[in-house]
Amino acid sequence: MRVRNKPWAEGYIAEHREIVPEAPEQYKGKWRDIFGNREPLNIEIGTGKGQFIIGMAKLYPRQNFIGIERETSVIVSAVQKLAEEPLENVKLLNVNADQLSDYFAEGEVDNIYLNFSDPWPKKRHEKRRLTYRTFLADYEKVLKLGGKICFKTDNQGLFEYSLESFSKYGMVLENISLDLHRSDMKNNVRTEYEEKFSAMGHRIYRCEAYFKTLR
Repeated sequence: MRVRNKPWAEGYIAEHREIVPEAPEQYKGKWRDIFGNREPLNIEIGTGKGQFIIGMAKLYPRQNFIGIERETSVIVSAVQKLAEEPLENVKLLNVNADQLSDYFAEGEVDNIYLNFSDPWPKKRHEKRRLTYRTFLADYEKVLKLGGKICFKTDNQGLFEYSLESFSKYGMVLENISLDLHRSDMKNNVRTEYEEKFSAMGHRIYRCEAYFKTLR
């Protein structure tokens, strides 16, 4: 999907550094100091317009959340929402998440949320999928022992690929749902894409995975 360019977005973000910290790599290992507490730290990769990360922050006000989105013209919508309704337990990063260890220290993150990631369906693009083994290796570095990857998608092919990728990497799978919206899961915060695809009749798939031990 082509992103509509918003020339004003970069300037708007620069005016709201309380929401989108500049040079976030300088806070590696210090995010709990930034939030001013020792509560769990959760990150979402590909936060889009912020509906999920903001919803989670409201649902769990004692936890901390960081939404990561590389597209400036997309994340600015989330910044606007937080400027209008500030939440102390949310920060946003306007960076590419292909190297999380540039921004987070070993074991600093409690949970990683991957919601409706680009499926990159062509085999030659496999390495771009956010559940490919090189991404899993980076997640493993920043997650605490027992920390989870929570994965949601409407794409059956990507879901099946991801289950296999998690398993091959030696991860433990749990809470697998082949039709999330007909399951008994409580407190499911929906993303923008989730609402769109669900309205189109698409089934929503979800699972959780965690690493057995630190490598």
